[in-house]
Amino acid sequence: MKNLLLAAFFTVTGFTYAQQCNDAATKEVQKKLNEEYANPKTSPLPKKDLKKFKSLDFFAINLKYCVTATVTRTPNEKPFYMATTDGRKSQYIKYGEAHFTIDGKPYKLNVYQSLSLMQKEEYKDYLFLPFTDDTNGESTYAGGRYIDLKLPTGNTLQIDFNRAYNPYCAYNHDYSCPIPPRDNYLETKIEAGVKAYKK
Repeated sequence: MKNLLLAAFFTVTGFTYAQQCNDAATKEVQKKLNEEYANPKTSPLPKKDLKKFKSLDFFAINLKYCVTATVTRTPNEKPFYMATTDGRKSQYIKYGEAHFTIDGKPYKLNVYQSLSLMQKEEYKDYLFLPFTDDTNGESTYAGGRYIDLKLPTGNTLQIDFNRAYNPYCAYNHDYSCPIPPRDNYLETKIEAGVKAYKK
C-alpha cells in the first residue's frame, strides 16, 4: 500500500509556495502539475490511465479566489491524528486560523503542520491546508482538496484556490489520503483549481 501522507508533499505543486495572484503564475503551476502526472516516475495514475492521460481538468482561472488571509496563531494547540481514507493516522498540529473574504462574505480555514515533515529541514516551513466546499461530489472530488503553503513572515497569507489540487486517492485507491477536518468546510462553491477526475 502506497502512502500519500508523504507522497502528497513531494509533488511539483506541493512546493510552489509563491501564491502570486496572476494568470501566468497559475498557468505555470498547472503546466508543472500536468507534467508531473504525465511522468510515470511521479504520477499517481494507474498504468492504464497514464497511457491515455493528456491533462487534468481545471476551472478557468478566477483571481477572486486568490485571497489575502489574516492569520491568527494558535500556539497552544496539541498534536492530533488527522483521519485518512484507509484508517491510517498521521500527526498534525494546528498552526493557526486563516480569515478571509470571498464576494464580501467572511470565511475561516485552519492551517496545519505535519509533525513528521517539521523534522525535515527542507519542509519545516510547510503548511497544509485541506478543505471541503459545496462543489465536492459535483464538479470536484468528493473528498475535498488541498493547498500547500509556506509559513508566513507576518500575519497574512496569500491563498490561491486556483492552485487547489486533488489528493492522490482521487486517482488511485492505493494511496492513503488525509481527510479534511470538519472545521475546514467552506459553505460556498470554490470553483477554482483542479476539478474531479474523469477516467
